[in-house]
Amino acid sequence: MKPTDGLARKEAPVHAVEAPADTRPASKPAPTPAQIAEKIAALQVHQRRGRRIPEIYQRYLVRFAALVLAVAVWHLASTTKFSFIMHFENVPTPSEVFWQFLDVASGKEIYRHITVSLERIGVAYALAAVFGIFTGILMGRSKLIEDIVIPYIELLRPIPATAWIPMAILLWPTEESSILFIIYLGAFFPIVVNTVHGVESTPEVLIRAARSLGARRARIFWEVVLPGALPSITTGLAVGMGVAWFSLLVGEIISGQFGIGYFTWSAYTLVQYPNIIIGMLAIGLLGTGSTWVIKLGTKPFLRWYQAERR
Repeated sequence: MKPTDGLARKEAPVHAVEAPADTRPASKPAPTPAQIAEKIAALQVHQRRGRRIPEIYQRYLVRFAALVLAVAVWHLASTTKFSFIMHFENVPTPSEVFWQFLDVASGKEIYRHITVSLERIGVAYALAAVFGIFTGILMGRSKLIEDIVIPYIELLRPIPATAWIPMAILLWPTEESSILFIIYLGAFFPIVVNTVHGVESTPEVLIRAARSLGARRARIFWEVVLPGALPSITTGLAVGMGVAWFSLLVGEIISGQFGIGYFTWSAYTLVQYPNIIIGMLAIGLLGTGSTWVIKLGTKPFLRWYQAERR
């Protein structure tokens, strides 16, 4: 071998070998604790929404079953003439009441009684709501007014509606105005007491915060005090409606000529026992429906409260 052969020989160029490209998808970053908590909350909300309709149906099914059970007990007691502490000898059976109801509903008299009672409730309850809320707000915002008015409320509030009948007849010139006065008193006291409680329960820190921000007294009342008192006011309105129907029944029994209370009492005096139960059930349904209307009417003003409770 010649020495020049090594020089003449050229080494082959060395090319860099490129690594194959990584085609795997990039791994996602681990979720933060806040993201995990958010996903868990969203999943819980979805699960609650999925169970909402079955739960509602289940609750109404339980309520319906309770009513059916009560009717069954009533039927058993009246057919067997149960007599131990309570006496069911003269109590009509549910079927007798049902057929009598169909007969009464086919006439016009029952609707006249219901219309008269609804008119009385509407007038007296509206007056009680206006004056009750107004008086309760004044008492809640002014200690002086509360000290002046509270003795009268605490003295007159425990007096039952029946005890007001003689005084109402003496104070008012007509029987109609006497009945309206009794209904008014029955609804007024629950409304004013709950309104005072709601106004006085407004956190003082919220009022001071509004003052520090430059809000005037009128704005503090409309945007802080009144919204905070609305849940209690709504409760007072609902309770007042129930007491108003009780007071109506008492007033119509004593001094009425028309109305569902008069219909119920006259059925007893005429020994029409099925009509007694029809009148009682009518009062219960009308009272329940009126209370439901009150709650439904105040519901838009309490969206913040309902959202907070959830």
